Amino acid sequence: MAEDLAGKIAAELKVRMERNKVPIPIGVSNRHCHLTKEHFKILFGASAEPKRIKDIKQPGFWAAAETIEVKGPRGSIKKVRLVAPYRDHTQIELAWTDAHILGVNPPVRESGQVKGSAGALLIGPAGQVELKEGVIVAQRHVHFAPKEAAAIGVKGGELLRLRCGTGGGRSTIFEDCIARVSDKYSLELHLDTDEAYAAGVKTGDLAYIV
Repeated sequence: MAEDLAGKIAAELKVRMERNKVPIPIGVSNRHCHLTKEHFKILFGASAEPKRIKDIKQPGFWAAAETIEVKGPRGSIKKVRLVAPYRDHTQIELAWTDAHILGVNPPVRESGQVKGSAGALLIGPAGQVELKEGVIVAQRHVHFAPKEAAAIGVKGGELLRLRCGTGGGRSTIFEDCIARVSDKYSLELHLDTDEAYAAGVKTGDLAYIV
């Protein structure tokens, strides 16, 4: 019994040590929106299409030139950037600081899990959308391509602990970082601006699984 337990502990320590060697790039995610085609047309006009200005690290996604205003019961935030292409649901991703400005109470959710989430008024140059649900604070997460995950024994949906900000005087360990594995992803830890400020990190800095 003791030998079995010792073996399990040794195996777990070996996995942790191997994972800890892999630097994971950080991507700081500012407030942004994903729009359905229907909502985009209402907000920007029937003939409008999103204009690409910059690719982002995750393959197939890009920052668009278009921005919207998001309005809540207490206040509003202008110039919330569109991340394209179109989605099958509209989603607004905020930090807690943003939610406080708006006066809304969004749940912490994985991207796409918008049922029962907060609402807001979306305002564009051509029209408005009263969004009943779709406003969330994104759960911190790590994107892995399948080979990247397999190399260190990470499974999709696993909750990881990551250390960020080492050497900057604000080193922070983030719990509950969900692993998201897909052949559409590239290795990156996504933090929102509140989390990044707390740890004193920026896009391109490195994090490590602990």
